[in-house]
Amino acid sequence: MIFTADYESPLGKILLAEKDGALVGLWLENQKYFLGTIKNEEMQKMDTSVLQKTKVWLDRYFAGEKPSIAEVALAPEGTAFAKEVWEILCAIPYGKTRTYGEIAGEIARKRGQTSMSAQAVGGAVGHNPISIIIPCHRVVGAKGNLTGYAGGIDKKIKLLSIEGVDLSEFFY
Repeated sequence: MIFTADYESPLGKILLAEKDGALVGLWLENQKYFLGTIKNEEMQKMDTSVLQKTKVWLDRYFAGEKPSIAEVALAPEGTAFAKEVWEILCAIPYGKTRTYGEIAGEIARKRGQTSMSAQAVGGAVGHNPISIIIPCHRVVGAKGNLTGYAGGIDKKIKLLSIEGVDLSEFFY
């Protein structure tokens, strides 16, 4: 059973989803890949302790604090490769960005390979089911292109602004 709750944010309505005591989803309204891998599971609206804790985390984040990702139990569902990418996303510091190519290079080095596809990384980033907390908004294209955000580029810009990122070095 998936338990869900709505959260009203400065970006609009967000749907939170919990399964087995961990957050499995955080989607902006009308986000691409909304509900992801859980769309066919049985759901019930219930404001569980995990979802309440997530709301407090989001309140703090949108107030300009820097809550730790570790404060919320996360269990995103995806492929082993996607989970590897999402783990790297969690290591991007608040207010900092990395490129798809840098993440691809890190995975290649870990695997002892000479290269990895930045496009494959982009696919995994785009399918991140726990937006904001797993900070996919901190990933940018080469040379500062604010490309690809499943919630919309306007939301990506707002999230980076909340974190104090100097957007003058980016374009879209």
